[in-house]
Amino acid sequence: MTAKIIDGRKIASEIRKDISKQVNNIKSKYKMIPNITTIVVGDDPQSNLYLKLRDKACEEVGIKSSHIEFPKNIAEKEVLDLIYKLNKNDSIHGILVQIPLPNHISQNKLINAINPKKDVEGLNPYNIGRTLNNDEYIVPITPLSILTILNYEKTDFVGKNVVIINHSNHVGKPLAALLLNRNASVSVCHVYTKNLKFYTTNADILITAAGVANLINKEHVKKDSFVIDVAIVNTENGICGDVLFDSVKDVVRKITPVPGGVGPVTVACSLINMIKTFKNCIGDNE
Repeated sequence: MTAKIIDGRKIASEIRKDISKQVNNIKSKYKMIPNITTIVVGDDPQSNLYLKLRDKACEEVGIKSSHIEFPKNIAEKEVLDLIYKLNKNDSIHGILVQIPLPNHISQNKLINAINPKKDVEGLNPYNIGRTLNNDEYIVPITPLSILTILNYEKTDFVGKNVVIINHSNHVGKPLAALLLNRNASVSVCHVYTKNLKFYTTNADILITAAGVANLINKEHVKKDSFVIDVAIVNTENGICGDVLFDSVKDVVRKITPVPGGVGPVTVACSLINMIKTFKNCIGDNE
């Protein structure tokens, strides 16, 4: 048996088509265009690539996207002051802070400073709280992309054993909440987890975002499971994920590749949140 390989580019294309229709409706109804600003500190090559992909997606669907760039030695206060100004600017409908950030700048401080209504990343404590309270609206983008893939494949969550290898604030923790909201049985693993294989071999759905090349091989997975590889790792042989793909694909039922799996869907899901922040700003809560 060879697993079904999930085509993230196809899913992303369908999302963009839907968003494009929504933007056209917004233009017709409000005579406005969603306007999103990204704050960039420093010059990270992988971050720049993601920005280009997101800008291209925005252009395709008709969303206005701009960047405000700072050198990596900028004072944290200056970035915070900019966020406060953007919060008050009615012509800006969404704000993102591009990561990674220099060590002297607190990601939490910047995220906490963003008006929750304009929080495209969905990481402001207010939006995280809504997610935890099963009142989902602006959901963190990477967890949203994972959930979108699972929903696209008509996945039944109830009672399923789901293992997440990541416990970060922007992936593992909110993703666990989303899955618990859907009555899955969730285990969260991380660098301090002992006997990782014990958890992964019992997972009906395995979601890994550790950033460790070939962390997961066929000995780590349950037969007929669904494996979602979120990681992007640069190696001498090119880009790969956490999963040793050729080893695992003959054991599991479904699997996302790297590249071409979660990545394109993540970019597309940022557009979903941009529409939501726009509606927040104009008071359209339909």
